[in-house]
Amino acid sequence: MIVHQIPVGPMQNFSYIVVDEDTNESIIIDPSWNLMELELIIKNNNLNIKYIVNTHYHDDHTRGNQEMVESTKAPILQHELSTLKNDVTVKDGDFIEFGNSKLKVLHTPGHSDDSICLIGDGNIFSGDTLFVGNCGRIDLPGGSASKLYHSLFDVLHSLDDDLVLYPGHNYGPTEVSTIGKEKMTNMIMQKRTEQQFLDMMG
Repeated sequence: MIVHQIPVGPMQNFSYIVVDEDTNESIIIDPSWNLMELELIIKNNNLNIKYIVNTHYHDDHTRGNQEMVESTKAPILQHELSTLKNDVTVKDGDFIEFGNSKLKVLHTPGHSDDSICLIGDGNIFSGDTLFVGNCGRIDLPGGSASKLYHSLFDVLHSLDDDLVLYPGHNYGPTEVSTIGKEKMTNMIMQKRTEQQFLDMMG
């Protein structure tokens, strides 16, 4: 699995192109701005896009969907709770398969009801659930500190420390991290009770 991490737009987003190196079948994660750069990567590497995947419904992660559909003819894939137009829906535990690669869907609500993380081949694409050094905000529609607590501590905290973390925004001191490093250094990921977490998040 080859990961192209592309910094895009005015909100320090990351878009991703994830490639199955055996077949060149690929997925796009969260297209928003700088779509010409994505198209160049696709063209220069002769990639076949199978899905356009959104980690959640917010505009800064989906605004490029339609243009990429027109460019690649790929269907849009989102969690079943997404309120946006899509072609394929997934739920917790499903797999997104492309070529000989696959990513497991983890439903991680909190930043939004439809938030998902994708895990596979030693990587986790965390959308706006977990950043390097922080987590997604909870003050937008569908946000919930309680749901985010359970996503972080019941789901992500139990994952392999060696997983490479690819976040939805470039808000931290580095562009990538690992789950283990975030457990050690990210204040949000320090073990605490749910009430303590709610108090901290305001």
